Amino acid sequence: MLDVRRLRLLRDLARLGTIAAVAQAHSYSPSAVSQQLATLQREAGVPLLERTGRGVTLTPAGTALVRHAETVLAALEAATATLAAARSGLQGTVRIGAFPTAVRTLLPAALVALGREHPALDLMVTELDPVHMPDALRERRLDVALLHDYDLAPVTPDPTVESEPLLDETVFLALPAEHPAGDDPVGAVEHSAWIVGTPGTLCHTVALRTCQAAGYQPRVRHHADDFTAVLALVAAGQGVALVPQLGAVQAPPGVRLVPLPSRRRTRLAYRRGSGGHPAVSACIAAVRTATAAYLAPA
Repeated sequence: MLDVRRLRLLRDLARLGTIAAVAQAHSYSPSAVSQQLATLQREAGVPLLERTGRGVTLTPAGTALVRHAETVLAALEAATATLAAARSGLQGTVRIGAFPTAVRTLLPAALVALGREHPALDLMVTELDPVHMPDALRERRLDVALLHDYDLAPVTPDPTVESEPLLDETVFLALPAEHPAGDDPVGAVEHSAWIVGTPGTLCHTVALRTCQAAGYQPRVRHHADDFTAVLALVAAGQGVALVPQLGAVQAPPGVRLVPLPSRRRTRLAYRRGSGGHPAVSACIAAVRTATAAYLAPA
């Protein structure tokens, strides 16, 4: 019988590429990971790994086993969800990950509702950039995540994560109020300074791709990830920026918001197989209700 914990290590090796990265993800030593994978290979009875220089790669049998491991791990999540549904009342810890604008706008009402309806749940929120959330779900640091991508910066679906749509937002070009926009607002700011997200974030990527689609590289002056700070810099005449709908709800005086064709798409995500867990389902329902209420006309 193959050991599930060792299957998870093999799966993560396929994803992360090195023994050292797997060890870091699991807080093991590299030698401990190597020993566990060697044991798994003996259990399998066929070579799963082969040396390539100073590292290792998966053999065809190892790659095939990883695909089965994904199915096994998802089935275990589903089994856990079934057992949780058989218990009376919801209890335990639910770890929720969200990007900053969602933490500020959508989660507070959802947390209040969950606390009122399920007081035995221990709710924990972590603010993360969406690029880090699949790893956090896979490593069980999160149970539910609000993640997003942009039509100009789509994210490849992760086979270990299931998700469902939550909302689509308009993306605005934020300008100093006196700045002209015209029929091509992004082209009109080619020579302006830009305020963009930290390199490596989706917001940074989409700003660069938006400008590249208009035929130029942006002249970046400031990096900021909080849209309140971004809008304050725009109002101070420090540059222009892209701001999604949730980040633009309280634009300060002196800022002009020009809607663009680009969209930001937010999804609710969870580990594959865990969608039927009652705590996950309750969390998703509360976030959906809070989102509908937040976006409802005043």
